[in-house]
Amino acid sequence: MSTKISFVESLVDPHQISYQDSDRKERSTDWGTNDADGVMPDVVVWPESTADVAEVMSAANDHGIPVTPYASGTSLEGNAVPVNNGITLDMSRMDAILEIRPDDLQADIQPSVLGDELDSAAHDYGLTIPALPASGSIATIGGMIANDASGTKAVKYGEIADWVLELEAVLPTGDIVTFGSKAAKTSAGYNLKDLMIGSEGTLGIITRATIKLTSRPNQISGGRAMFDDINAATNAIIDAVQSGVDVAKIELIDAFSAEVSNEYLDTTLPNIPMVFVEFHANHNIEDEVEICRDIFEKHNVREFEVSEADEGMDELWEARSELANAFEPYDPELSPLTPGDITVPISNYSEIVSYAKHLGDEYGLPVATFGHAGDGNVHYIILVDPDDHDSIAAGETISKRLVERTIELNGTSTGEHGVGTGKREYLLTEHEPATLDAMRSIKNALDPNNILNPDKIFFDN
Repeated sequence: MSTKISFVESLVDPHQISYQDSDRKERSTDWGTNDADGVMPDVVVWPESTADVAEVMSAANDHGIPVTPYASGTSLEGNAVPVNNGITLDMSRMDAILEIRPDDLQADIQPSVLGDELDSAAHDYGLTIPALPASGSIATIGGMIANDASGTKAVKYGEIADWVLELEAVLPTGDIVTFGSKAAKTSAGYNLKDLMIGSEGTLGIITRATIKLTSRPNQISGGRAMFDDINAATNAIIDAVQSGVDVAKIELIDAFSAEVSNEYLDTTLPNIPMVFVEFHANHNIEDEVEICRDIFEKHNVREFEVSEADEGMDELWEARSELANAFEPYDPELSPLTPGDITVPISNYSEIVSYAKHLGDEYGLPVATFGHAGDGNVHYIILVDPDDHDSIAAGETISKRLVERTIELNGTSTGEHGVGTGKREYLLTEHEPATLDAMRSIKNALDPNNILNPDKIFFDN
């Protein structure tokens, strides 16, 4: 044990502290970093209340000890793993649904409530939180807010940020603050709530959130459209979005992704480009389905199957949700690089998907493209030989060129996974120097000793 961090023992109970190598090592990586990249914290602390978080942060600030917030470890860019040892503040024990207020369409929760847990609890009142990412069964609401996550229904319901009303957070100094309001809207002062959203735990640690809920739709229909080539599929998506089709989900699955999914789930989807769709309405849902059908037929859709919600739809969406896990076992000689999550304006969607395929052909590596097509989001996975330095370098070059082209097309290097350590270099081209300086000035104002999740987002906080 390092004497410099022994002060935590006077702040919380012994069962909330661990110096064990296994606990420290587990929190040195996330889904996007490996053991070689990981830096173990000196100690793991499990706060059980806002007061615990405030005590630890205040003392860490006084001692100049870095603190890294952590929960389920499902991030992909090193957002929640330490780079300077110190304290990992594992928030997983703050996982209570505090109150659901159906008359206000609101829920108060602690940060480590899983997305699907909240949605299930809301279901008892006929309500839902529709903006959850596909990882809602394993990812926490607090982590989603910190990364400004979004999911398959973003085209209709927006990002998780659009469903946050009020946040309680602990600042790096240990001060407890409340941002936002339980009212449906407020213009009282600076909008600091939205400043906290997407800050990746660098400005404060979320300890409570008030989340908006909404009624569940009376009608749900979904299915898939099959196309002979990827350009037809992406152009059909663009046309549907630009035409204002009221679709809740519209997801691209390229031919390679379909092949990988089939092998992983032992299913028999056709190995051709597909568009998965889902429609939500309270009445006349068939009208939107037919409008979408007409648009897809203009782009020579081979087949368009839509039906009311049933087990078949669940099987269909499983093929999409399991893609993140399907690529690793696909080829024993290849492994996926960290998944990308670029986003472009919808008019450039077809171009960036085509460019990804072009780069795969140029470098001779498999590149899968899929994701939340309705808001211009492209998830891509590049398979490389992990034992071949040239193959890894080629994969990294593909990713770099793809992100750079995305920014040239007025897009962003990360639509929902955040910056962490993995995307820091791209902020230098995505944002002007003055913009980055403004971001740093906010970080310096709230965290003058640079102890909260340091070296994330920027190279020099």
